[in-house]
Amino acid sequence: MFGHRLLKLAAWPGERRFAAGRERLESVQRQKQAALLKRVAASPLGHRNGIRGDWSWEEFADRQPVTDYEQWADAITLSREHGDCRLIDSPLVRCQPTSGSTSAIKWIPYTRQFLGELDAAISPWIVDLYRQYPRLVQGRHYWSMSWVPTSLRDNMREDVNDDIQLMSMGKRLLAGATQCVPQDVALARTSDDSLFATLAYLVSDPALSMLSIWSPTFGLGMLRAMAQWREELAEVLNTGSWGNRMLGGAVDSCPWSPQAAALLREWDGRLNADFLMALWPKLALVSAWDTAASTPWAKELHALLPQAAFQGKGLWATEGVVTIPYAGRYPLAYRSHVYEFQDPTDGRIFAPWELEVGQQVMPLLSTGSGLLRYRLKDLVEVDDFVGGIPSLRFLGRAGTTDLVGEKMTAAAVDGAMAALALPEELLPVCTVAVDQSAQGLPGYVLLLEGENPAVAQHIAVQMESALQLHFHYQLARNLGQLAPLRCVIHPGMRERYLQHCRQRGMIEGNIKMESLQYWAGRVPTWLEARSAQTEAPGVTV
Repeated sequence: MFGHRLLKLAAWPGERRFAAGRERLESVQRQKQAALLKRVAASPLGHRNGIRGDWSWEEFADRQPVTDYEQWADAITLSREHGDCRLIDSPLVRCQPTSGSTSAIKWIPYTRQFLGELDAAISPWIVDLYRQYPRLVQGRHYWSMSWVPTSLRDNMREDVNDDIQLMSMGKRLLAGATQCVPQDVALARTSDDSLFATLAYLVSDPALSMLSIWSPTFGLGMLRAMAQWREELAEVLNTGSWGNRMLGGAVDSCPWSPQAAALLREWDGRLNADFLMALWPKLALVSAWDTAASTPWAKELHALLPQAAFQGKGLWATEGVVTIPYAGRYPLAYRSHVYEFQDPTDGRIFAPWELEVGQQVMPLLSTGSGLLRYRLKDLVEVDDFVGGIPSLRFLGRAGTTDLVGEKMTAAAVDGAMAALALPEELLPVCTVAVDQSAQGLPGYVLLLEGENPAVAQHIAVQMESALQLHFHYQLARNLGQLAPLRCVIHPGMRERYLQHCRQRGMIEGNIKMESLQYWAGRVPTWLEARSAQTEAPGVTV
């Protein structure tokens, strides 16, 4: 397709810069830091905080402390209220929502400078994609929308939740011409309607050649929803009309494909590779997370789509990009932001050119949004080098659980527990994240010690409602990626918890009673899904 050729050409200069500077990591990073500090020093907050534009790398590390979201929250609130960025001298384009550890939602300033930094990471990734998977040019692509929960949609701007908006204007227009799903489906009234419209466009397009999503469980949820809605989807595709869908939404056009409608009506709804191959014969690549807790789900998704190659995602956060897939590895996106890395055991901080293979560290970002030395709380391991650039493997969230991208934290669980009106005879033991909770989905289980299992469902409803105040948890539930929270009550729960910790290899004297844990693999039989659970508010597909 001509659009693919133009997109590759537009991204080529960025890829050349990325490739040419791989042996100059230190000089590139020092230059980026010097340019960033000048912009920050010219901002209201930078001036108030005494940030100097002439600081060296070492002076910056010595005078600017490591930060979390709380240090920037007040200035970001003012930026949102006044429509300009108080953190850096760059025009504010929008504020992007994500979740925080102590607040239900945090907002990240997306300035013109910051979007340029993201574009610098996207360009080499795009060129490398076409280089490694040449069949991508034979069809259209789907890049997953960054949907927000249904409850935030009334206040949503058009550019908040479209991943293509991370590109420069020219690449955005070219990429849009290669997409099979129009961006306005993300503006539908509900998450359900967005998902339905997305599926209608995907099913109608036999030329789909790339499926780019973030969580593989989201991809599996899409396929399950396609099975569940196959009759309704067939009717829409046969008539070219949304019927009772998209009422009051922003989606004007509707796909029409009697051929796809016939395929759906002949299908028995069981997910299998043969049907999906007939539906998308040109699918060349699936891109999704495939490390840490996502590994088993990525394997399941790939098994259903064997006609396509599978590529793991790099490490991206709302606050910035750390790595991109490139040349078969995951190198640091060294031309995007200013990077440092903190050892989680002793707190020592390393420049990116000081990293060594085998190190496990947490990224610190200083970016064009104005956030300085911002701790991501992601744990990565240096597994190789691409030229002189460290390649980093994502190990998981440091101090969080992240089954499908929900980024749950102990602080969020503690806050939800504090909101519960637990009877005095019930004692909280732990909230555990498990790979198989209910309905074939991962999810959370609240463990309580006590004698009254009859109240488990009522408590689960309360806890689920409290957790849905956490942005990414609510989004994962809206999209059917997580099962509803379950509650299990037993008089010997603490001993059961401790015994499971021992079986996981924990040393007896080091076992702590923690508010949040991830239990990988097969759950104990006493924790299986026959225990109390609830369908709390939220869309499940």
